[in-house]
Amino acid sequence: MASFLALAAGCRKSTPERLTPARIHSITRELSEAAHSAAPMGSQIHITLEASDNSPQAPDQLDITLFANKSSSALSETSKMERSLDAAATRNGLAKHPLPCREGICFYYAKFGGRTHLVHIRVRQESERTTVESRNPSSLPKLAIILDDLGSDRRVAQLVFDLPYPLTLSILPNHEHSEEIAEEAERRGYQVMLHLPMQAVATEQPEAQELRPGMPAREVSKLVNRFLRNVPGAVGANNHQGSEATSDPALMRELMPVLRDRHLFYIDSRTTAATVAYETAQRSQVRSAFRNVPFLDDVEQVGAVRKQLELALRGAREKGGAVAIGHPHAATLEALRAVLPKAQEEGVRLAFASELVH
Repeated sequence: MASFLALAAGCRKSTPERLTPARIHSITRELSEAAHSAAPMGSQIHITLEASDNSPQAPDQLDITLFANKSSSALSETSKMERSLDAAATRNGLAKHPLPCREGICFYYAKFGGRTHLVHIRVRQESERTTVESRNPSSLPKLAIILDDLGSDRRVAQLVFDLPYPLTLSILPNHEHSEEIAEEAERRGYQVMLHLPMQAVATEQPEAQELRPGMPAREVSKLVNRFLRNVPGAVGANNHQGSEATSDPALMRELMPVLRDRHLFYIDSRTTAATVAYETAQRSQVRSAFRNVPFLDDVEQVGAVRKQLELALRGAREKGGAVAIGHPHAATLEALRAVLPKAQEEGVRLAFASELVH
């Protein structure tokens, strides 16, 4: 990748008009999702968010390794990957340009004359997988940590922003700081999700507006659109509460096409064992996953959260990947500060939620 970047660096043209770093990062995540959707099992897809306020001309990077048994298979998989990436790039008005490359295929996307993304796709033989994975941290089992319920407290959001890890922040719509926090989270390189309010069974405090069983499809679509306008940059959604809503097949059948048409993935928070949300998402061809380890902070004590984080790390190793959900409580943030620096030593790579959906 280094030699590829060196070749690319010499021919950048300065231009007075460029996409903002936040917008470039958003497109990067969309390109990553497109790559994951086209990649064969076991592929390695690594993104690097280079664009920043200090270096607005630095393009983000996607480094993709595909494994194949035959040269014909390699050509087919590479072509499929390029088509998927090009479709996402075209949706965002990016133009594709080839680059010289010592191994595999290299190209860049640009807009307004400025390079936004460098892409390197290489193909390795299936027999090389073990050797490649052993020296590539991106091949480690992934753990995505989602922090729910942001939107009301700007101070708490700032404490989350002090954590230098690829966390996914799920933001409630229509709260005092929802839009502001979502925009800053995206600008800082975190992944943003809509924490989609849904009706609960029990005594939880409901949101002023939420998805409820019996809603007609038009009302579901209208409400989701309204929520998304208040959480800019959201690339996916998970349910807030929702033990009643996610167990209602009719409502889930109305919701999933809305998410699919907006290119959003869905994470089932699994607030009830009766949920049908994930299964409905899969049938509706919505890229999706579900929380598959216990909630991190049902007990708001640092020691208890640390134990849950260790369980999540172990779950990621045993399952090959895990999605964990917590909240920006003081105890949770303290536990994250203590445990996350050791994740890679324990054989787990921290990842955005979008990297766990399929």
